[in-house]
Amino acid sequence: MKTFEEALQIVLDTSFRKGSERVPFMKSIGRILAEDITSDLMMPPFDKSAVDGYACRKADLGNDLELIEVVPAGKMPVKTLQAGQCIKVMTGAPVPQGADMVIRVEDVTTPDVNRISSPAGQKKNNICLTGEDIKTGEIVLTSGTLVEPQHIAVMAAVGAVHPLVYKKVMVAVISSGDELVEPDKTPPLSKIRNGNAYQLCAQIEKCGAQPDYVGIAADTEESTRKMILRALDGNDMVLISGGVSMGDFDFVPQVFRELGIEVLFEKVAVQPGKPTVFGKRNRQFVFGLPGNPVSAFVQFELLVKPLIHKIGGNSLKPLMVSLPMRNNYQRRKADRMSFIPVAINDQSEVIPLDYHGSAHINSLVEAQGFVSLAIGNKTLNKGEFVNVRFI
Repeated sequence: MKTFEEALQIVLDTSFRKGSERVPFMKSIGRILAEDITSDLMMPPFDKSAVDGYACRKADLGNDLELIEVVPAGKMPVKTLQAGQCIKVMTGAPVPQGADMVIRVEDVTTPDVNRISSPAGQKKNNICLTGEDIKTGEIVLTSGTLVEPQHIAVMAAVGAVHPLVYKKVMVAVISSGDELVEPDKTPPLSKIRNGNAYQLCAQIEKCGAQPDYVGIAADTEESTRKMILRALDGNDMVLISGGVSMGDFDFVPQVFRELGIEVLFEKVAVQPGKPTVFGKRNRQFVFGLPGNPVSAFVQFELLVKPLIHKIGGNSLKPLMVSLPMRNNYQRRKADRMSFIPVAINDQSEVIPLDYHGSAHINSLVEAQGFVSLAIGNKTLNKGEFVNVRFI
């Protein structure tokens, strides 16, 4: 049985980078950049006004100035400014030649339609200088960036309309167990609806990968083997939930080996999720996840998600924040590392959620993250600062 740290290192050490492809930038949300994005121009590309106001010379401040032109954003000034003159400019408009400051509209008075009275002593020039934000050729987004909406704006601004991104990681999902029926069916006694597959598919999509739901494997070696072979066809990774523990019908580790998959570990010293299996065959990876939904969810977050991100070009660094416990927490056993679901209240305090065990999927509904207890540690005390690993 591996510790969590050992299991994670084994998983990450087996990874590789997928190939890359160019996509329209609006299709790159959730994808990982496979190249640096550089700017093809200066930003701003000209000296522009930061305010609605009047462009003038500092030397003329305190005097009445002749208004000779009005320049909206998107238009170039026609006239060159001379002493005693001003040009009205809108926010974002180019600053005319001869001007070295812009007075805000609200800071002037207008004796008539062609003249303003400028204030004396203004220091702020209200001009955004050419290239002060970005220089031509400057890197604006680095390779390995997970593309989010704010990055789309940057790509649009620098003309990177077909960025190079890593190809999506293709992940097959299988559920195992004769007790399962699909969610659109009413389960008879002794059976339950299949929630794991759809939970895992949603987690896969949230990672920016592509899920491929294969179906429910019956509790036979033949069905398990057939489903895994189908899942391996065209996918980078296979997740099968259930069939990995010590029951009479838990065939997954055995079938993995029969299919030439090198099993690298079968148990992890964590709670929930001890019977987690990981293996590889050439450039494909397989996870046998526990059948209980909380265990499957947690092990995806801990082991599967980092591998998906690394294969897809991004080294995942989970968001961890140190916050105080709202109340005491105690567990019965401390022989494994434990991950407990928690919420954060309005005072930024950590509240352990009502959690009955690894089958209690409702315990995750309000969960914002997990807090871990190391092997040998049974308690967390009120006021103690703990690291919250956000989901």
